[in-house]
Amino acid sequence: MKIGIVCYPTFGGSGVVATELGKALADEGHQVHFITYSQPARLDFFSANLFYHEVSVRDYPLFDYAPYESALASKLVDVVRFEKLDILHVHYAIPHASAAFMAKQILETYGIYIPFVTTLHGTDITLVGKDPTYKPVVTFSINKSDGVTTVSQNLKEDTEKHFEITNEIKVIPNFIDFNRFSLKPKDHFKKAIAPNNERILIHTSNFRKVKRTGDVIRTFEKIQKKIPSKLLMVGDGPERAYNEQLCRELGICEHVRFLGKQDAIEEILSVSDLFLMPSESESFGLAALEAMACKVPAITSNAGGLPELNIDGFCGFMSNVGDIEDMAAKGIQILENDEVLQRFKENAFIRAQDFDLKKILPVYIDYYNQVIEEAHKLKTV
Repeated sequence: MKIGIVCYPTFGGSGVVATELGKALADEGHQVHFITYSQPARLDFFSANLFYHEVSVRDYPLFDYAPYESALASKLVDVVRFEKLDILHVHYAIPHASAAFMAKQILETYGIYIPFVTTLHGTDITLVGKDPTYKPVVTFSINKSDGVTTVSQNLKEDTEKHFEITNEIKVIPNFIDFNRFSLKPKDHFKKAIAPNNERILIHTSNFRKVKRTGDVIRTFEKIQKKIPSKLLMVGDGPERAYNEQLCRELGICEHVRFLGKQDAIEEILSVSDLFLMPSESESFGLAALEAMACKVPAITSNAGGLPELNIDGFCGFMSNVGDIEDMAAKGIQILENDEVLQRFKENAFIRAQDFDLKKILPVYIDYYNQVIEEAHKLKTV
């Protein structure tokens, strides 16, 4: 199969999932073409089956904002025509799905009929998509997609609740590549962070308000009073300065390290004991899954798709959004006893195996084939 993948080339969840999926498809012998405005963050190695096509957006005095959607649609037309792609897979509704539809219509004038699958990841529905400015386009693009997937049942229900969807939506959860995400021998690193064998807590995100990073700091402060521990804050974003100031106000700066964006996140997770994710909204919780794969149990909120990932009392605990007292108490319950902590670590790994890439990849491939077959039937009608 020749597959075109469109995504945001950032550290965000949708870009990560799209890139890792493309790499896995290439490993299976499929030819994968990434089409976006810069090289995806995790497209970091050479493969004979991987290709990257940059979308060039030119500035003209006529435009206040460069028309990326039109440039993307034109690039899709070009790549499909000359690479003879079989299917397009666009991640994140805006503007990728609408650009794919436009490209599909243009390609039909050349006698080329190509189906496209749209995967919804979360904020493209729960935040951006609900905005009246974009809602009609999002609705239209979803309904005109030849296939639609969401990363959780909760996101599917949200999509069907807030939009007039006539298309069938298939749930295909996020996945983890155990070739990368597994426990690494990094004892020297752990000793450097926690020289007195303190517990190590970790949070990774893009530090937006929806992630409630202030709750991470406050929860840690309560845990640290009871159990000697350190906190690693991985990532960056608009809330970082506020979080740094909060650490000063709480007098815990010596116990908290802000590490910024990190490529080898699996190495940092490997020295951690507990993952904190108090998000106001999560369509799935990919960062928590990455932690679990490295044997790190998670304390999360019960928002969005997190209950589909984090089994309360087994591989971690869930609390109501904003309930830092409960999160701290449950964190202490896991961390205060070595045997309890080890049990939760093993259970986290067991749970992560349910989302092994080896199990999820065949589902995507089967879905592509189904969509292509249906498109061919419609073409011949």
